[in-house]
Amino acid sequence: MSEPSPASHGSGHVLRRMTARGRDEAHRTATPLELFFDLCFVVAVAQAGRQLVHALAEGHQGTGLIGYLMMFFAIWWAWVNFSWFSSAYDTDDVLYRVVTLVQMAGVLILAAGIPRAFEHGEFTVVWFGYLVMRLALVTQWLRAARSCAGEERRTALLYAVGVSLCQVGWLGLLLLPQHAKPWLFLVMAVVEMSVPAIAEHRHTTGWHPHHIAERYGLFTIIVLGETVSAATVAVQSAVDEHEALGTLLPIAGGGLLIIFAAYWIYFAVPIHLHLASNRQAFLWGYGHYLVFGSAAAIGAGIEVAIEEAVGKAHISTFAASGAVTVATALFMFSVWLIHSRHHKRGLAQQLILPVSAVLVLACTFAGHAAVLLAGAVATATVAVGVTLTSRRAAAERTTDTAEGK
Repeated sequence: MSEPSPASHGSGHVLRRMTARGRDEAHRTATPLELFFDLCFVVAVAQAGRQLVHALAEGHQGTGLIGYLMMFFAIWWAWVNFSWFSSAYDTDDVLYRVVTLVQMAGVLILAAGIPRAFEHGEFTVVWFGYLVMRLALVTQWLRAARSCAGEERRTALLYAVGVSLCQVGWLGLLLLPQHAKPWLFLVMAVVEMSVPAIAEHRHTTGWHPHHIAERYGLFTIIVLGETVSAATVAVQSAVDEHEALGTLLPIAGGGLLIIFAAYWIYFAVPIHLHLASNRQAFLWGYGHYLVFGSAAAIGAGIEVAIEEAVGKAHISTFAASGAVTVATALFMFSVWLIHSRHHKRGLAQQLILPVSAVLVLACTFAGHAAVLLAGAVATATVAVGVTLTSRRAAAERTTDTAEGK
């Protein structure tokens, strides 16, 4: 009798052999544990966004953006490490769940350290949170190595060694002077993203295309949800203090249109069909650093625009508007570059998002109407995309019918 698939095992199994899950496994979807794991990242994303708002509102754009890019990479990469491993080796037994809960504790420690890292360049708590997550992740890779042989075992061991060495490398954040830390972060980010390519050079782990696409889609919803939350709280706070509803409604309305359009744009194509190889999947997966980071930054930008409108931010209207329009344009362009262009047909469809990104940037010059105007452009982008897609589908049906005759 053959062994049941990993999906058929629940938490009643204390320990089972950690065998790879196949890429052709049917009905592979995100598990409740993965969804629970993602919830911890809501806290971390919120912390990074909050610190970005404070920095931009005080006119510290340079240090604020550098800090945000660093902290968001730490958040995103921790999520990537877990998601791709779980796609390949999720056993859903008691030990796997316990180790995953340890990783979740590390995420919360990381989130707690973000304010100190932003404000004082103090990375001790962030590093310790990563240490907790990395100890759990290395344990999982060693467990996978123990359950397999040959090139698959070599790949698992390379992951365990690579992750461990990277954690040692991050010690530089605790030892180097402040001016050197961003450069170390850049170098270590490249090293971190090289580990999967090196580890899977000879053997490809059994990540599941549909599962990975779903996991990235769920994280997109998380960052967009955090954007909605941040914008709502900002509007509520501003109204309570200033009662400036006439000034805030256009910003809130435009922000909501941008967020709705961002959801529509991202989920317009079935991307799992594109993830046919490691090269395609890694480029797509790594590119989501820009997608996720810009999506989360939209919410921070809306908060900054609201604070500027009620006189709480020490920046110009142009700078506040740019906090929204730049993040929105970057989201549109990065989604097109790594995601939707693989399913666009014809020059008109291919140009929609790049042209819209430029138009959104142009809205920066519209003063206090910039966010509302950017929301209108985003909505028009969706409308044009739906129209072109519908026309092409109708033309293809007509062609098929004619050929059938």
